[in-house]
Amino acid sequence: MFFHKHPYEPFINNDTKKLIVGTLPPPRFSTGKLLEKDVDFCYGSYYNSLWLFIDKIHNLNLRYDNSQDAINERKQFLIEHKIGVCDIVESAEREKIDASDLGMQNIKLRDVVDYLKQYPNIETILFTGGNSKNGPEYFFRRHLKAYNLKLELVKNEVPRIHQFSLCHPERVSGSQRTIKTVSLSSGSGAANISISRLPLYKQLKAKDPNFNTFDFRVLQYSEFF
Repeated sequence: MFFHKHPYEPFINNDTKKLIVGTLPPPRFSTGKLLEKDVDFCYGSYYNSLWLFIDKIHNLNLRYDNSQDAINERKQFLIEHKIGVCDIVESAEREKIDASDLGMQNIKLRDVVDYLKQYPNIETILFTGGNSKNGPEYFFRRHLKAYNLKLELVKNEVPRIHQFSLCHPERVSGSQRTIKTVSLSSGSGAANISISRLPLYKQLKAKDPNFNTFDFRVLQYSEFF
């Protein structure tokens, strides 16, 4: 059984307004056996594509390698745009050493709600995936139950948007702040099939045969990044 521990601490600053929440990076980031184009940082897998989308949206011309410069470029972007990262899975066990969310067992979650309380400027959570089993939204819903909280539906079209209210420890007793959650299409290749079935994707593909799932994610992510 492979013990898969998250290799990175949450990356959050006092002025962070948006928080990216996923599950776990591929096991090679925990074992240190990175590929040539991997970056040793949150969402550093070249094949996850999150940074490829962000790079395309902002024309950043990012590096894709194991260098410290590549890490610093990504940190600088997050800081400038007041975006943080706090994946919800702290650790899990796997019989098969791969990056499948469904393959995780004996899962230990991070206390994301506690981080939200510590950083009161966070107003939006960006899930890198939907409510499928062992996805970030799935775990977050389970996590909220421990606080007697639940998500309220705001928009039922992809990307689905919810919200919930959270008491702020620094504010007047009884006061609350509303936090929005956005469930983005996953950056993994496995999500391509579900994207191809979306009416909006079919519509855009019909207008432009060269339009693909990467373009669709860039279009979707640009609203929130």
